Amino acid sequence: MGRAPRVPVLRIRTQASQQLAHPDFLDISVQNYYDCLVARPKEFDRDTALQEAVDLFCNHGYEGTSTDDLLQAMRISRQSLYDTFGDKRQLYLEALQQYVANSIAEQVRALNSTTSVLTGLEAALLAFASKSGTPEAPGCMGIGATCEFGVSDRDVTALIATADKTLQSSLERRIREAKASGEVSSEVSPRAAAQFIKATFAGIKIAARGGASAATLREIAQMAIRSLK
Repeated sequence: MGRAPRVPVLRIRTQASQQLAHPDFLDISVQNYYDCLVARPKEFDRDTALQEAVDLFCNHGYEGTSTDDLLQAMRISRQSLYDTFGDKRQLYLEALQQYVANSIAEQVRALNSTTSVLTGLEAALLAFASKSGTPEAPGCMGIGATCEFGVSDRDVTALIATADKTLQSSLERRIREAKASGEVSSEVSPRAAAQFIKATFAGIKIAARGGASAATLREIAQMAIRSLK
């Protein structure tokens, strides 16, 4: 018998088959698969994340707050923390700077809220007492930093000193005005009185942390004002 004739095979090259045959197809596929596996950094609001860090440091201090605690509260990845804020220490310093700046600005606004100096001082102290006396009130990061570091950390000391100088200056200016208008005794030293008011702010915060009631904190504030008359 003779050999059977060969039947020609019809080969249809579709677009898909051409892509599969392309030498770069495997590389492209692998890269796309890799891109899907690699987690992209999550977008987050920087200010919100920083405030979460402030709240943690207020309540637990620097040593009492772990990096994992911060990541969980701030809802960011470890890499995002390092890329955005640096390490834990840099984050702490930025949080402390924001905390003391906001606290001093709030106190100065209350001091200047009325033409009467004593009324302004009382408003500042009472607002601070009311805020500190709520159950959900956080600790004071400024006082906490001073208690935790003293003057051993140059950067922390510089931030606290700058805030202290700003508040001292504002208090002295207002007390001098009160002396000139006769609201406070002429024998009152503006410098000493300003230091006394600052100590009262700190005392109110510490007393609140120890469980003092809002009524007790207000009494402390009112006693401080009476002592200036």
